[in-house]
Amino acid sequence: MTPRWDHLLTNATLATFAGDAPYGLIERGAIALHEGHIAWVGPQDELPADAAQAVHVDDLGGAVVTPGLIDCHTHLVFGGNRAHEFDMRLNGATYEEIARAGGGIVSTVKATREASEDELFAQALPRAHALLSDGVTALEVKSGYGLDLETERRMLRVARRLGKALGITVRTTFLGLHALPPEYRDNRNGYVALMCDEVLPTLAGEGLVDAVDAFCETIGFTPEETRRVFDRATQLGLPVKLHAEQLSDLDGAAMVARYHGLSADHLEYLGDSGIRAMAQAGTVAVLLPGAFYALRETKLPPIAGLRQHGVAMAVATDCNPGTSPLLSLRLAAGMACTLFRLTPEEALRGVTVNAAKALGLSDRGTLETGKRADLAVWNVRQPAELCYWIGGNHALRKLFVGGAALPSSA
Repeated sequence: MTPRWDHLLTNATLATFAGDAPYGLIERGAIALHEGHIAWVGPQDELPADAAQAVHVDDLGGAVVTPGLIDCHTHLVFGGNRAHEFDMRLNGATYEEIARAGGGIVSTVKATREASEDELFAQALPRAHALLSDGVTALEVKSGYGLDLETERRMLRVARRLGKALGITVRTTFLGLHALPPEYRDNRNGYVALMCDEVLPTLAGEGLVDAVDAFCETIGFTPEETRRVFDRATQLGLPVKLHAEQLSDLDGAAMVARYHGLSADHLEYLGDSGIRAMAQAGTVAVLLPGAFYALRETKLPPIAGLRQHGVAMAVATDCNPGTSPLLSLRLAAGMACTLFRLTPEEALRGVTVNAAKALGLSDRGTLETGKRADLAVWNVRQPAELCYWIGGNHALRKLFVGGAALPSSA
């Protein structure tokens, strides 16, 4: 008899994040994978009679299975690091003081411009491996440390290479409006025009851009400048997202919602009007506890308001060299619980189904028939343990990407 399925996992605790039960939990469940997709999922005692004809059958002994984790906001590709700024902050310097003194993003721009594509790839690959070893099967990578055509292109090419090398989904985001490079210090309008009229269209035409982002902030770019790049993205058929309300409320979340943006990210200073606009547009709130932690912030995102208005909340690492050198999405989920008071279920939805929504990926994020077979098997007995344990890399047992089990070294 021809095997019905490629892989069958039995005796599993399935956190499907589908249905009405907490976590979408199926306590003694089974899940079948075939040709890269989930072919069957449900209680084990409802398995078809010929289920044992699968090519591979694994008894998981009650282990938890979740969708593969999705890191929907990273700056994973960059040159060098900024450990010295970490030292400066702990000696009293603020984020704004470091940025205005020529540090911050601009210092990483210098290191990134000086690195070749192969050097950037070699530096980024261990960071990507660290995320995979903690359960990540899809991630986003932003540009924004080049701020010129050639370096932005190198960064995005490296992001594409990471996806191919690791066999995972990597979504690329153009972040040309991340900082003002030194050569345009006295010509803001010229720089924004360069990004909108030359760099973005060129890179989009080369197939390197999946979405467009901007840093709309008092030390970044104004709402009017942000609208210019969003208008260009819309003309090019690209979705938008926004670094919004991290240090002040410039009404950025409401603005990106008017563009039906995928997400607004950070959001510590988000107000009621922004929450309502996001709720109406279906824009995801991406919470970034790593930056909150690293910057020793005290202004919490308005979690109660987001809950009240039914705004989907995602959680991401914001992995970057200056303000969130975080390489564990599972730890980010735990930090979202401890620092922002999310429940474990909210945090885990934030790194699965809501993170998928924040990247426009409708084919994953839950364990349901027909969805892409990206899933993680964990050495835990209940989903909350994934947020409960602080650190360590013992939790992940096996990772499936597109139905194929990745080597344990990933």
